[in-house]
Amino acid sequence: MPQAINFRTFDLNLLRVFDEVMTERSLTRAAKNLALTQSAVSNAMRRLRESLGDDLLKRSGQGLVPTAHALDIWPTVRNALHSLQGSLAPSDFSPREAKSVFMLSMADATAAELIPALVNLLDRQAPDVSVCVLPLTTRDPRKLLEAGGADLAVGYFPAVLADLTARAQVGKAVAYAHQRLYDGQYVCVMRRDHPLARGPLTLNAFCKARHVLVSFSGRPFGFIDEALASIGRERRVVLTVNQFFTAGRVAGGSDLLTVFPRHFVSMAGLADELVMRELPFETPLVHVDALWHHRLEADAAHQWLRKTMLAVANAVFAPLAAVP
Repeated sequence: MPQAINFRTFDLNLLRVFDEVMTERSLTRAAKNLALTQSAVSNAMRRLRESLGDDLLKRSGQGLVPTAHALDIWPTVRNALHSLQGSLAPSDFSPREAKSVFMLSMADATAAELIPALVNLLDRQAPDVSVCVLPLTTRDPRKLLEAGGADLAVGYFPAVLADLTARAQVGKAVAYAHQRLYDGQYVCVMRRDHPLARGPLTLNAFCKARHVLVSFSGRPFGFIDEALASIGRERRVVLTVNQFFTAGRVAGGSDLLTVFPRHFVSMAGLADELVMRELPFETPLVHVDALWHHRLEADAAHQWLRKTMLAVANAVFAPLAAVP
């Protein structure tokens, strides 16, 4: 049974190690994140187990499984650590003086919508900050974020967010945080003189046409196809590409249809080549989120980056949402 501790002599550094081990469920990864040796992490966890009178984590296969007591105290420990870190270092980042380099991962359509406004904001507020935009090649960028390949991933991650929510609800480790940036809508796009461009697009016409699909994985099945399958229909995908701009150029020079974020056509300078038609079936609202690893949660520079991306998204999409 867990025991009471003498808080006056308790080493609070052990809680930081505990939080990292609970998040990673691995002594090796926790040690790397904390810049400690694995033996130091093991020793810290031993001392914490002795202080609390509980095993906290038990080895199972290749990972660690927390005890009921560990799951019970972890949310309190984690929130306290984040609050303390934020209070002690609220002004560590000065945008005007910073020379930081931020790595952002997003699709080309998202970049076309957000990056021009971000550049203008950086010119005014953080002239020496640099941004590197990496192509988003998956709907689950957690491995990229865990490895430090990107500071922030921006995109449509419904499966990831559902998994994070489910894990949190049962007390499992949640190593990632997210923030809604904006909601997007998708439309059907085709060349201006396409036979289907002369009137409303029907469901039958949409399904009979040949399509080019933007697929990060190369798999010829996306959320549009899921929506069609839910009503017992399907379309013919004859080409998959990994960039919206490429799909636009293909659609502009062929009879293939494609599906785009509504505002991408004008923002990418394709309005003279392409026309948009409403999709003739219901599709879910596309939530565009920023996703990041929890180890950056209290980092002052990263906090500024997240606030900046939200401000950029609001500046770009709030005026568009106000247009009837």
